[in-house]
Amino acid sequence: MGELQVEIKIDAACTEPKIIVLTDRITDEVSDIVKKLSDDAPQILSGFRENTLEILEQNDIYRFYASAGKIYAETEKGEYTLRLRLYELEDRLDKNRFVRISNSEIVNIQKVQNFDLSFTGTICVTLSNGIVTYVSRRYVHKIKQVLGI
Repeated sequence: MGELQVEIKIDAACTEPKIIVLTDRITDEVSDIVKKLSDDAPQILSGFRENTLEILEQNDIYRFYASAGKIYAETEKGEYTLRLRLYELEDRLDKNRFVRISNSEIVNIQKVQNFDLSFTGTICVTLSNGIVTYVSRRYVHKIKQVLGI
């Protein structure tokens, strides 16, 4: 497939933005573009604190983690329990912001203060709220890809 051409037309009569993909055939690249366009709307996340359900803002979340069979969201406003599994959360989260670092934890990259690479075989992650956690060996390669190292 040749180079992707992007064209924007301004039309005062068009009240809702519309995207048209013009192609001679469906390729993996075309399918990926359509998937990205339809998947990017962030889905609503809600969490429980005591008996109250609150809508959680993805920007406010430091991390999600599993502990004692429950899933928690650690946010700027405190901790919430969620009724979703971590793999279900991964599907709902902004892929440019959240990354899985172990079987039991997903962190918000934008809330990371630093990654310490001096540990053999793993990476120590310090979040901006002072929480220290670790990338499990299985996920080290993936994190390095995300960070471009």
